[in-house]
Amino acid sequence: MAKKKVQFMDLTLRDGQQSLAATRMTTKQALKVLPLINDAGFAGMELWGGATLDSCVRFLNEDPWERLDAFRNVVRDPSRIRALLRGQNLFAYQPFPDDLVIAFIKEAVRSGVGLMRIFDALNDWRNLQIALIATKAYGGRVEAALSYTVSPVHTTDYYVALAVKLQDEGADQIAIKDMAGLLLPSVAVKLYRQLKKKLHVPITLHSHTTTGLATLNAVLAMQAGIDTIDTAITPFAGGTSHPPVEVLIVFAEEMGIAHGLDKRLILKAQKRLFKIFDALKDSIPLYGKYYRPVKFADVDRKKVAKILRLIEDRRDKSLEEALSLMRKLLRDLGYPKHNQKILEAQVPGGMLSNLQSQLKHMGQSELLDQVLDEIPHVRRDVGYVPLVTPTSQIVGAQATFNVMAGRYAMVSNEFKMLLKGEFGRPPAPPNPKVVRKVLSSGEQPLRYRPASYLHPLLEDEYDLPYVRTHRDLLLHLMLKQSADKFLKKRYKK
Repeated sequence: MAKKKVQFMDLTLRDGQQSLAATRMTTKQALKVLPLINDAGFAGMELWGGATLDSCVRFLNEDPWERLDAFRNVVRDPSRIRALLRGQNLFAYQPFPDDLVIAFIKEAVRSGVGLMRIFDALNDWRNLQIALIATKAYGGRVEAALSYTVSPVHTTDYYVALAVKLQDEGADQIAIKDMAGLLLPSVAVKLYRQLKKKLHVPITLHSHTTTGLATLNAVLAMQAGIDTIDTAITPFAGGTSHPPVEVLIVFAEEMGIAHGLDKRLILKAQKRLFKIFDALKDSIPLYGKYYRPVKFADVDRKKVAKILRLIEDRRDKSLEEALSLMRKLLRDLGYPKHNQKILEAQVPGGMLSNLQSQLKHMGQSELLDQVLDEIPHVRRDVGYVPLVTPTSQIVGAQATFNVMAGRYAMVSNEFKMLLKGEFGRPPAPPNPKVVRKVLSSGEQPLRYRPASYLHPLLEDEYDLPYVRTHRDLLLHLMLKQSADKFLKKRYKK
């Protein structure tokens, strides 16, 4: 009988550092450790996309295209480079016309992205369609993601139906994208089983450890035969990041599952990552409070064995005990404590820190609990949208306005766009009373795919001295002012 196998995907240099160090890792720093991670045996690495493009031009004075070039030159095999794409929103915060989406993806795939993970904040499959077709047309593969959240609408059947639809649209892989760490182990077991039953394409689990659920869910995924698990290397693992690969390797070995990773190279990479972690300490809120080097021998195999016995039992009570043990195991290794508030408010870790920062800046820190209480009301009013970029920012801002000025007495333009359907079709119909109150008389929600109402951009001429290449133009059209500021500075001489 063939030995069971699992593939691990490394997210250290993209989502790991984005989650823990505000995306401030430079290309030069990443290149110090990328060769080691590349040789360690991971199925691939997520190296580009998400907030890294905006962060490159806004904070690091770097060209994100040159970052991708540098990474491709090290990895050499584009099929092992994954990027995160926000569907019709590309790598930004609003929907873009089809011609820009196609052109951007064409350049990204031809520059080295072999696997494009595509998601939509509303789980509106129409917002993935053009990006999916374009990625495949130019030679890339697509991993379509289910943005996981919890609501009366978001049942296991809902996610399975969405996964089947995305598979039918041509997705090469399906990812469970649990961005806030809300997937309960008891629910995870059912979801894995149903997805494995209905899909014929590989499945990836992506979950953040913010709430302390993700590491146990990763072990349950290995048990259920989920094909790939997203991980990160310490110290860019745990907390608001992802399950530490150092811990998951021990679980895989105890379960008799082949992982194919070079443990020596992972520890060597970990050592270099701690130096980068120290250099980025001003951007890491948890610096000095948690994290220390973790060797494989440090992971208590007696606790590991007990957790595995408990999950074999499969009863909810046993899963709860396994979860408690897993959280303790991670705490003992120096990883951050789990954040129970996120489970209650369903707020991603980054959104919570942004709210705290914004309220502090306004001198209204004492309103945080009221805002967190208001967020579920706003989310229900807009049709139970998942809270992920950009909906998390829109809903969080509106909840703040509601607390400070009265419910919907003041609304942002983005909130109006969300209600009108300009970001896509929400999972459930928005509250009609709120729609009437917020939208102007005679203003109707959009019926068709949002991008079909947008005019093309690339057929116009742009006579700008700081836009000198096609790549410059793509950045200018997507990131606007932040890209313009970077390009002006770049070409100042």
